[in-house]
Amino acid sequence: MASLDRSVSGWVRSGDLLHTGLIIALLLGVWTVGGLEVTTGKVSSIEAMNGSTVLLPCTYSSCIGIQRLYFNWHFNNNGTMVKYCEAVIPSEDVEPRVKVLHERVEFVGSSKNSNISILLWNITFDDEGDYICFAKNPKEKNRNHSAVFTLIVVDQMKEDDNTLTVFIVSVLGGVIGLVIIVMVIKAVVLHFLRKGNEKK
Repeated sequence: MASLDRSVSGWVRSGDLLHTGLIIALLLGVWTVGGLEVTTGKVSSIEAMNGSTVLLPCTYSSCIGIQRLYFNWHFNNNGTMVKYCEAVIPSEDVEPRVKVLHERVEFVGSSKNSNISILLWNITFDDEGDYICFAKNPKEKNRNHSAVFTLIVVDQMKEDDNTLTVFIVSVLGGVIGLVIIVMVIKAVVLHFLRKGNEKK
């Protein structure tokens, strides 16, 4: 009977150990789940003409949800950060009250789309540089997240130089044309040779 008690208590201990291990693994898994992610999309820079209006894109996503998500846009003006707008999104699908701090900035995002993009109107050469979309989610212990979007201002848009493409297409077209001419000449010669052989 004593040996039965020992084996049962051994199973209980190993079961407790298994449960404890599972709980620790789950807690660590939840703790390390990626929280907030901020991105400016697949393209992180744009060339735009002086005087035009530019969309500075930024979206966020969170697998743990948001609660009082703070965000702002600022411009890196030679090392000095100039804030363009800021807001707090109280919860998902609730539109923020955006405080715009620059006369040529318009908030065009929507929390329904997890979008915190802005428009920059009538850009000048002074607007060229890095724009930082910053966000902080209290739900994940106020970790900071940001994405950088680079604006390059030009006086005129560059035309794509397609000289190489035209050259390649011309050479390829010439080769195909030459092959067709050779095939036609061959067919005509063979036709006349057959007619000559039929008469004999």
